[in-house]
Amino acid sequence: MILEPLTAVDGALPGHLLTEVTGLYAAHREFFALSGDFPDPDDIRIGQVAKALADELAEPGAEVLLARSRGELVGIAITLDRHPDPTDPDPWIGLLMVDASRQRSGLGRELAHLVEGGFLAEGRTAVRLAVLENNPKALRFWTALGYLVIGHREDRARNRPCAVLRKPLAG
Repeated sequence: MILEPLTAVDGALPGHLLTEVTGLYAAHREFFALSGDFPDPDDIRIGQVAKALADELAEPGAEVLLARSRGELVGIAITLDRHPDPTDPDPWIGLLMVDASRQRSGLGRELAHLVEGGFLAEGRTAVRLAVLENNPKALRFWTALGYLVIGHREDRARNRPCAVLRKPLAG
């Protein structure tokens, strides 16, 4: 698996990449029904995904990473080099999603380790993320990877209840 950053070309996100990411998102109806990130999780459209990704990339220190295996998009990770809270020194994983047809194959674990390795290479000592309280599958995934719940709070975007998790990074 390789990670490639998503970047705008002439101020726009490439159409073929948007089509791929839209397909990835559309296959995760259950997650998007929980999150409320799209008005209709059964009808996620390219324009909506383009806006969501552009909003992510507009955040200072944010990065959208496309995970590819044998040229195919198999996942996506959205990271933030630091939380807007100045007392929080850790980078964050905002989203990590793998192709729905390839779940439970180890790709999610591999993608998480690649993201963590990137932060470790930058000299970061830990990483955080938030899991929606109504998403026990995600909480099980992240705790199985060594993340520990360190608190509970609402997310900044929609005031949804979340568990905040942290994992120390070791060299």
